[in-house]
Amino acid sequence: MAQSRYEDGIVAGRLSPDVYAQNFSDLHPPLDMHEARVAADRCYFCYDAPCMQACPTAIDIPLFIRQISTGNPLGAAKTIFDQNIFGGMCARVCPTETLCEEACVREYAEGKPVQIGLLQRYATDAAMGQGQQFFTRAAPTGKKIAVIGAGPAGLACAHRLAMHGHEVIVYEVRPRSGGLNEYGIAAYKSPGGFAQAEVDYILSIGGITVEHGKALGRDFTLAGLAAGYDAVFLAMGLAGVNALRAEGEEAEGVENAVDYIATLRQADDLSRLPIGRRVVVIGGGMTAIDIAVQARLLGAEEVTICYRRGREHMNASEWEQELAAAKGVVIRHWLQPKRVIVEGSCAAGIEMEYTAMVDGRLIGTGETLTLKADQVFKAIGQGFEPTVLNGSGEAIVLESGRIRVDAEGRTSMPKVWAGGDCVLGGDDLTVSAVAQGRDAAESIHRVLTG
Repeated sequence: MAQSRYEDGIVAGRLSPDVYAQNFSDLHPPLDMHEARVAADRCYFCYDAPCMQACPTAIDIPLFIRQISTGNPLGAAKTIFDQNIFGGMCARVCPTETLCEEACVREYAEGKPVQIGLLQRYATDAAMGQGQQFFTRAAPTGKKIAVIGAGPAGLACAHRLAMHGHEVIVYEVRPRSGGLNEYGIAAYKSPGGFAQAEVDYILSIGGITVEHGKALGRDFTLAGLAAGYDAVFLAMGLAGVNALRAEGEEAEGVENAVDYIATLRQADDLSRLPIGRRVVVIGGGMTAIDIAVQARLLGAEEVTICYRRGREHMNASEWEQELAAAKGVVIRHWLQPKRVIVEGSCAAGIEMEYTAMVDGRLIGTGETLTLKADQVFKAIGQGFEPTVLNGSGEAIVLESGRIRVDAEGRTSMPKVWAGGDCVLGGDDLTVSAVAQGRDAAESIHRVLTG
């Protein structure tokens, strides 16, 4: 029997099984054939394709939409996968409202863009549902490449290298492949085990071996990999979680949002996940939105996001902010954490300080307010852990806490490339990580076959 959702404290089972199932169903139900054809007919098929220019993977969007409109979803899927082998997940999680759909001429003309994301999902789901493979391996080259991390960047790189006939060994520290697609995406964006289905689809090309439970810096060194392989691609993502730097943040009930989301993603029974009655989330990015919305869907009565700057500064898109508001999340701006209020050993509230911009610098005003909270989630970003590079034998140059690479993804160390969230200049998007992995693979192939 479910607990009362008004009970104080962090408890499990606030809602009934039927409500959990409804809350975590598909956020955007897929288009059927008729809906897809109607949506595709709205495309102008622009000759200069601003939508394509806005896509980090440069998918030929007008072409694949035309293919859908002529009843050829498999051809559309081939067009998508040529540029983005993670086209299925990107169709679900890409912030299309700030990328391709924002650039759509229909958006400028009518305020209603072509539904590019849903059309991309329609095509890729058709191909994956039929097990349709478009890529085969080239003749073996005899070259072997190590990839560190089985997330979007790592697997995109591995897939492209396998296409060129190289042998790829992927080392992944977690029990499953997929990276943030498996462990970090809001559950309502990718239900039904899609992340693993996509991984299986990508690996089915052959020539890729994934070894789980293997970590760089613990099980092997970068210098050792560089000596034993023809090339190495680093795609380990971000492992560190930024601290609040607030008094009392070690109290029970103060948790890392990314860890909680990972637990939620792997949960077989949502009724066993404990959630607070009053939840406060600190942060302004996608992780903050994802944990806040899911806290509401798990039965939290009050969920508040506190962000230190203004609405226009939030990394989360306007659409995502509106989604959170529609789910009952309150977003408050110009607030930074000062002190977690602790009763016994548990969080009971959080004291926030108002902030302001003065001479281009964010400062605390000294004025505070207190919010009641039995659970506080930290969602203020992650950092790269450079200690895993120890023992490289050569210096991997870091800048602003991440790996510095050139335009082709090459690091300062010979035979070593990098991409995804661990590199400098990334925007922490799945689609960008895929592009970096794909392009690094092409660079590696050119060097190895020079």
